[in-house]
Amino acid sequence: MGEINVNDILITPLKKVDLKDGAVMHAMKQSEDSFKGFGEAYFSQINPGAIKAWKLHLKMTMNIVVPIGEVNFVFIDSSEETRSETLGENKYLRLTVPPGIWFGFKGMSKSPSLLLNVANIEHSPEEVQRKNIDEFNYNWETGR
Repeated sequence: MGEINVNDILITPLKKVDLKDGAVMHAMKQSEDSFKGFGEAYFSQINPGAIKAWKLHLKMTMNIVVPIGEVNFVFIDSSEETRSETLGENKYLRLTVPPGIWFGFKGMSKSPSLLLNVANIEHSPEEVQRKNIDEFNYNWETGR
């Protein structure tokens, strides 16, 4: 298998069924090609304007959905190529992110946003690498 790069991130449109008493929002099905097994699912809350960066998973495949609010994700691969994707209530998609890609994200809504990650393995501190926000030359305000 070759080097993982930001083009290996998959985007899956998700079904949202609007009902008079509240929407049903799909996240992931076992029958989908992007399903790589189940380890854990967790939510992460992102406050308006908050930035959580940088993290790289060595083994975990992430399946990220933003059902509430709006979050901008930035991905950086080993060649330092970047990719940005914004997910949220008005762009309801799932990102499938393979291991080996650095990522960070920023809350873009005026109220807290909610991220769901359906991961193929349980979180383990041994399989995560971290960098400080200033260790990549990325400007969160301009997107460069």
